[in-house]
Amino acid sequence: MDQQATAAPETGYAPVNGMQLYYELHGAGGTPLLLLHGGLFDIEQQFGALLPGLSAGRRIIATDFQGHGRTNDIDRPLNTRDLASDIVGLLGHLDVREVDIFGFSVGGAVALHLAVKRPDLIRKLIVSSVSFRPDGDRGENSEAVAAMTVEMIAGTPMEERYLTVSPHPDHQHLQGLLDKLGRYDEGSTGWTDDEIRGIAAPTLITVGDCDMVKLEHAVRFLQLRGGDVNGDFEGVPASQLAVFPGTTHFFGLARTGLVQEVVTTFLDSPLPSGWRDR
Repeated sequence: MDQQATAAPETGYAPVNGMQLYYELHGAGGTPLLLLHGGLFDIEQQFGALLPGLSAGRRIIATDFQGHGRTNDIDRPLNTRDLASDIVGLLGHLDVREVDIFGFSVGGAVALHLAVKRPDLIRKLIVSSVSFRPDGDRGENSEAVAAMTVEMIAGTPMEERYLTVSPHPDHQHLQGLLDKLGRYDEGSTGWTDDEIRGIAAPTLITVGDCDMVKLEHAVRFLQLRGGDVNGDFEGVPASQLAVFPGTTHFFGLARTGLVQEVVTTFLDSPLPSGWRDR
């Protein structure tokens, strides 16, 4: 394996919006790939198994969101708009002007927000296990998160990780994070069809076949991005959909080899001509 892929990452903290936002830099080469984890996870829990393969010949930027992993919490709700603002601040701190972006669940919502609102920053977009409107979700997962308590996750890797690496490693702060996740993006209506159509970046949508995101919604997402065509006659679209078999929301990236192959193939494919002019 490439020695760069196994080297220890460069780590640091970016002063952003009143937080010390933890980040890691892995590998080198090409357009940086920004990794954004899901709620209650962090860099290691979400992407640890994928990092060696993804960073082989490619620069990786990974970060822990507000209140997650090694990043401190602040007196602010958790919502997509603010987390996206944090990411813009991080990229400014690192003097990075363009990235490919790979976000899962909450991270996918943030990636999608940036693709809509800051198209200048995004070359290619990968959104995993996230809907573009609330009606694309089955709902049970959101209800479960809203009711979650620290007692319910006692003894899990998520609790252990939080108590090990968090700047405030206690159950009171962990419950505060769970409460914020339970109210995540409360009242949001999502994105319109025209906003999704208008995204400039070629898009890879991934979803589990038994995910919280409905399969018909993922297909609609693809259609709005120019997919679901007869590729033998019209060519393979720049935007694509991958459905991972036997895969739930919680384990959406667990099939490491399959995820890595799908993601790196998409990232390495040529950009369509004139894509920035859309």
